[in-house]
Amino acid sequence: MSYLEYNAKYVPTGFRKLMYLNWPVIILLTAVSCAGFIMLFSVAGGSATPWMEPQVKRFGLGMALMLIVAMVPIWFWRNMAGVAYGVSLLLLIAVEFVGVERNGSQRWLDLGPMDLQPSELMKITLVMLLAAYYDWLPTNKTSRPFWVLVPVLMILLPTYFVLSQPDLGTSLLLIMGGATVMFVAGVHWAYFATVISAGVATVVAVLKSQGQSWQILKDYQYRRIDTFLDPAN
Repeated sequence: MSYLEYNAKYVPTGFRKLMYLNWPVIILLTAVSCAGFIMLFSVAGGSATPWMEPQVKRFGLGMALMLIVAMVPIWFWRNMAGVAYGVSLLLLIAVEFVGVERNGSQRWLDLGPMDLQPSELMKITLVMLLAAYYDWLPTNKTSRPFWVLVPVLMILLPTYFVLSQPDLGTSLLLIMGGATVMFVAGVHWAYFATVISAGVATVVAVLKSQGQSWQILKDYQYRRIDTFLDPAN
């Protein structure tokens, strides 16, 4: 049963949607961004170039895209979630074959005037697909093993390709973002307790493997971990 189809009593249309945006969050986001612009302006010695100006342009473009997305009916995004996820997954697979390699990582697709990092798209489309999935799934099935396995596979499939790039940080973000959606959807806490226990065991194994013949991560990734744990080094 879809919440949107059976429980939404009123959905604003047209420019009336602007009144229902979360303006406190938008204002807070703008204020934080402006603080960043001021810092970049100051670092450049009172000049908008080379750092502040491009950031302001990116912020303006992002804000415009946000408003455009907000004006599109939510049912459209729900219905397009599967397509968006599929396209993102295909782009991730394409990275494996024709991706651009930089600093030992192959994460980008060369599109001519710009480089596209499909893992960034997957952060959004994965959440879209999981939200559409739980909107469709009856609430009494949320914690049943089979219906828990389906979203887990949705999360692990792109995570595998992102991890192979290698991009550990984005892989963790995909897992945490997907897990958050599952938790909010009402999946039983026991599943998360099991995964967290396994995660702790994995972290211990990763740290213990450093310098061993069965080392799990690459050397530069261990250096990043060491820097994070001890910034003084």
